[in-house]
Amino acid sequence: MTPEQTNVTEKMTSVKAACNKAPAGPRKDRALEHYQAAEKAHEANNYGETNRELDAAAKAIS
Repeated sequence: MTPEQTNVTEKMTSVKAACNKAPAGPRKDRALEHYQAAEKAHEANNYGETNRELDAAAKAIS
């Protein structure tokens, strides 16, 4: 894996853990939507979009 792929994978793990720990509600729902979009972008090897969606997910639950 390239360093970019490794960083994205680590970021996905971190954001997923944060989403799982977040209390139920609209903020968590928004974060999960962004996380799911990040998963789709990651599967398509679109790392820029993956990072944007992960950032949006993290922001939604912060």
